[in-house]
Amino acid sequence: MKKTIKILVLTLLAISVFSCGKTDKPENKPKATSFKGDNYNISILIDLSDRISLEKNPNPTMAFYQRDLGYIKSVSEAFTDHLKSKKLKQINDKMQIFFNPEPQDRQIDSISKNLRIAVDKNNASKELLNSISANYAAQTQKIYESAIKDNNFIGSDIWNFFDTKVKDNCIENDSRNILIILTDGYVFYEGTAIKEGKRSTYITSKLIRENGLNTGDWQKKMKDNDFGFIKPDVDLSKLEVLVLGINPDHNNPYEEKVIKAYWTKWLTEMNVQHFEIKNADLPSNMHKIIEDFIAKN
Repeated sequence: MKKTIKILVLTLLAISVFSCGKTDKPENKPKATSFKGDNYNISILIDLSDRISLEKNPNPTMAFYQRDLGYIKSVSEAFTDHLKSKKLKQINDKMQIFFNPEPQDRQIDSISKNLRIAVDKNNASKELLNSISANYAAQTQKIYESAIKDNNFIGSDIWNFFDTKVKDNCIENDSRNILIILTDGYVFYEGTAIKEGKRSTYITSKLIRENGLNTGDWQKKMKDNDFGFIKPDVDLSKLEVLVLGINPDHNNPYEEKVIKAYWTKWLTEMNVQHFEIKNADLPSNMHKIIEDFIAKN
C-alpha cells in the first residue's frame, strides 16, 4: 500500500513539473504587440483662408495665426523628441508642410519647400536635430505674415487635398503617417464647390443654415437626410489625422457639433482609424494634446 502511494505521489509530482516547464517556455507566452512603423511621416496642412485675417477674425487674447504657430512649434518639438529617442541607424523620418490651394506668393512656396525635412542616418547630426524646432518656428511665421500682408484669401480646398493629394503626398509604407490640419473647420473653395444630393465638398455657416442644422434636432436631420461631405474614393486606413483650431460661428449654438459631425463622418468613411478634432485654444493648452497624439503608438 505504501509503495502504491509513493508511486502515485511521484507521478503527480512529475506531471506538475512537466506542466510548469511547458507553461514557462517563451514560445507558449503571448507575443507582445508593437507599432509597425517606428518612422514618422508627419504632414501639416495649413488653411490660409480668411480665418487668419486680423481684420475679419480679430481675437483679443491671441490671434489665430499665432495659435497656429504655437501648434506647429509643439509638432516640431514632438518630432524632434522622437528623433532623439532613436538610435542613429534607425532614423528615417520626415516632416513637411502643405497648402491647398498653393499660395501665389513665390516666397511662401519657397519657404514651404525648405520646410520639407527628411532625416536619416546620413544627415542626423546633433546640430540638425537641435535646429528643427527653431527653424520651423521662424519660417512658418514668415509664411503667415506674408499671407496676412498679401490679404488675398482665396479659400481652403481641404476636400480636394484629400481627394487628389493626401494619398500620394502624406502616406508612405512602413511609416507612421500623421496629418495635422490647422483649420477653423469650415471648408470652401469656389473652384471645387460641388453638391451631390445632400452631400457637398464644402461646409459653411450658410450651408448649415440652409440644411436646417441650426436647431436642436440637427442630429436627426443630418442622419435622415445623409448630410455630409462627398466621400473621395480613397482608403486612408494608413493615415492618422489631428484637426486643430475648430472655431464655429457662435450665433448658432449647434454649429460646433455640426462641424465636428461632418468631419467625423468624413474621416470615418475614408477609413481613418485614429483621429481627433479639437477646438481653437491657446498653444499652452494644446501642447499636451499634440504631444500625446504624436507620441501614441
